[in-house]
Amino acid sequence: MPLISIADVADRRLDPFRALKRTNETARAGLFIAEGDKLVERLLTSSLAVRSLLLSEPYVDRFAAQIPADVPTYVVADEAIEGLVGFNFHRGVLACGVRPRPPRLAELLTAPAALVVVCPDVQDPENLGAIVRLAAGFAATALVLGPHCADPFSRRVQRVSMGNVYRTPIVPTDDVVALLAELRSSYGVESWATVLDADAETFDPTRKPRRLAIAFGSEGHGLAREVIDACDRKVTIPMPPTVDSLNVAVAAGIFLYELSRASSREGG
Repeated sequence: MPLISIADVADRRLDPFRALKRTNETARAGLFIAEGDKLVERLLTSSLAVRSLLLSEPYVDRFAAQIPADVPTYVVADEAIEGLVGFNFHRGVLACGVRPRPPRLAELLTAPAALVVVCPDVQDPENLGAIVRLAAGFAATALVLGPHCADPFSRRVQRVSMGNVYRTPIVPTDDVVALLAELRSSYGVESWATVLDADAETFDPTRKPRRLAIAFGSEGHGLAREVIDACDRKVTIPMPPTVDSLNVAVAAGIFLYELSRASSREGG
């Protein structure tokens, strides 16, 4: 592990860590920043490539044994990091990761059973981070994200997902409707829309097919009509009329947990 002490935070080698609130610049470069010891440790043990690390001086001994020999590691004085990253920073360690190539459906849908979580428009990073964590926790085959979703590699999504974004297969798409059609026609995946419609079926996890895509709507407006129409069934969680909806991450947790229980009973 090459440890490189840097006294001048204007050094260009530190550019990926500069002004971290400007996340779009990092994304356009095909990179992301992991922040804090837990996330960096999980990134280092994942299959994702790591471009470089930045340590404040007190963290050198703690991380020295974990850093691969080919990852340059920059060491900066504690008092200099705040000026570099653009906010009050106490986490001690940052890693610059390389955004992975999005997997193809054909690479993911090779087993007889599949569970695909579809989020056409989940814009809140905390909700998306929670759904990433749920998808990992309940062994989803893939997570499909529409074009208006939060950036799955934003710092907040990474934190809320507890680093599960590094291990969850994420399939971005500009056309959720077309992707649902492809899942059905090419891979035999049935799709369910989670809705509040009065004519929706009460959610019954025992009726799930071996291959299922389940779609969750946006925080404010639910699923778009064209996405609902593209799904094979509409399902809902029964609630009293005084409650209009659940938070999307809470609803996703209920659906995925019940589907997981049904799979366990079936032994698949």
